[in-house]
Amino acid sequence: MARSTVTRAQLSEAIYQEVGLSREESANLVASVLDHISDRLSDGEAVKISSFGSFSIREKAQRVGRNPKTGEEVPILPRRVVVFRASHVLKDRINQVLSSRLGERTGT
Repeated sequence: MARSTVTRAQLSEAIYQEVGLSREESANLVASVLDHISDRLSDGEAVKISSFGSFSIREKAQRVGRNPKTGEEVPILPRRVVVFRASHVLKDRINQVLSSRLGERTGT
């Protein structure tokens, strides 16, 4: 299965095609939504997008890692990471598409 990445420009173009905003307005809308999500996450807030999923921040404690080349122990500093959890609606949609593709291959 070939995999591709959806870019900010592609999201903007999709809004331009579907909604009818100008290309500039579409690009500004995508930028505004992504900035808003980033700002909330930076403030430590969770972001929930209904029927899509939720983004949250998880605190990771300091731990000891290893340099894979030398085997030397290296401290990994504490940090915050973004975690995405897909909604059941999104998971079901993905699995439905996958099962329909598998059905096409097997002839069922």
